[in-house]
Amino acid sequence: MLQIKRMAQLWHSVVLVYLFSTAFALKAEEPEKQVMEIHQKAWTVDTHCDTPMALLNQEFDIGKRNEPPKSRVDFVRMKEGGLDAIFFAAFTGQRERTPENTEAAWKKAHQMIDATYEVCQKYGELAEVATSSADAARIEATGKRAVYIGLENGFPLGTDLSRVKAFYDRGVRYITLCHSQNNDICDSSTDRKGPEHNGLSPFGKKVVKEMNQRGMLIDVSHISDKSFFDVVKLSKAPVIASHSSVRAIARHPRNLSDDMIRALAENGGVIQICLLDDYVKDPDSTTVHFQKMKELLEIYDTRFESMNEEEKQAFRELWWETDRKYQKKLPTVKDLVDHIDHVKKLVGIDFVGIGSDFDGGGGLADCQDVSQFPNITREMLQRGYTEEEIVKVWGGNFLRAFQKAEELAAH
Repeated sequence: MLQIKRMAQLWHSVVLVYLFSTAFALKAEEPEKQVMEIHQKAWTVDTHCDTPMALLNQEFDIGKRNEPPKSRVDFVRMKEGGLDAIFFAAFTGQRERTPENTEAAWKKAHQMIDATYEVCQKYGELAEVATSSADAARIEATGKRAVYIGLENGFPLGTDLSRVKAFYDRGVRYITLCHSQNNDICDSSTDRKGPEHNGLSPFGKKVVKEMNQRGMLIDVSHISDKSFFDVVKLSKAPVIASHSSVRAIARHPRNLSDDMIRALAENGGVIQICLLDDYVKDPDSTTVHFQKMKELLEIYDTRFESMNEEEKQAFRELWWETDRKYQKKLPTVKDLVDHIDHVKKLVGIDFVGIGSDFDGGGGLADCQDVSQFPNITREMLQRGYTEEEIVKVWGGNFLRAFQKAEELAAH
C-alpha cells in the first residue's frame, strides 16, 4: 500500500513537471509568435544596400541562398527575413573630377542598374523592380520582393543636369548627393581636404530643385553638415538619410546630430538607421582589428577606384580575410535600437527607419544579413514599442515621405 502511495506521489510530480514545462514553452512561444505576426504585417523596407556591386561578379547568384561575407542580401534570405522591399544602390566611388572619370562612373552606374533589371527578370517569380511608393504593397501582395534603385554618389552626373532625368527614366528613385569626398554637387562629411563649396554648390542647388520636380528623393547620407542644412532649406519635398545613424550615440561625422535630426523632422523626412558598426557604436581604436582595417581603408580611399576588376576582387577578399582573422566585436541589435529610441524621444516615432548598408559594410553581431531582420522587431517589441510604431519604423515612415515627394512633383 505504501509503495502504491509513493508511486502515485511520483506520478503526480511528473505530471506537474510536464504541465509546468508545457505552460512555460507555450508562454515562451507567444512573444515569438507576436514578433513574426507584426513583422509580417509591416511593409518592411531596407533603404540602402550595396548588392549591385556583387551583381557584377559572375560567381554571385542572387536567386540562391548565400552566406556572409560573400553577400548579405539575396532573394531567398529576403523572404526568410520577411523583407518586402529594398533599395539597391548603384554605387560609384569618387575619383578626380575629369571628363574621363565622370564618364566611367556614368557607365559603371548604368552597368549596375542593368544588372538589377537582369536579375529581377531572371528571377521574375521572386522579385520585381519597383518605381513608385505604391509598388511596395502591390508587389508584396504577389509574394515577390520589391527592388527599388538608388544612386549612391552624384558623381556620374558631372555637371550635366539632364542626367538627373536620365537616371529617373532608368528607375532611380533617390540620389545620395555625394560619397566620401566632395563632388560637383556638394561637400562631403568626410573629405580630408575639408569643404570646397561651403555646402551645396550652385550646380547642387539646381540638382535639388530638379530632383524635387521629378519626384526623386534627395538622400543626405554622406553629405557635410552645411550641405545638409542647405538641402533641407531648399527642398520642397521630404528628404531622407538612407543609411545614417545618431551622432549623439556614435560620433562619426557621417551620422546626424540632434540639430540635423530636428531639421529633418521639420522637413518631414526620415533618418534610416544604419547597421554599419562604426555608425552604431564608437570603435575601440586600440585593437589590432582597428589598426589593420584602418590600413586597408587608406588603400580603399586612395587607390580602389583606379584598380581593375581583378584587383578590386583581390582587395575585397583581403578585406574579408583581415576582418575574419582579427575578429572585431560587433555592436548588437540592442545598440541599434538605442538609436531608434533616441530619435523617438527627440522628435517622435514618425521620422525614423532602417537602412542596413548590407554589402557595403553593414552587419551586427546578431543581425548579419537580411534573414535576421526579425531580431530588430523582437528588440523593439521587448522595449514596449507598439505594433503601430514598429510598422512605422519598418517602412511606414519612409513610404510616407516617398509618397509626399511624388505628390509634390505631380503638382
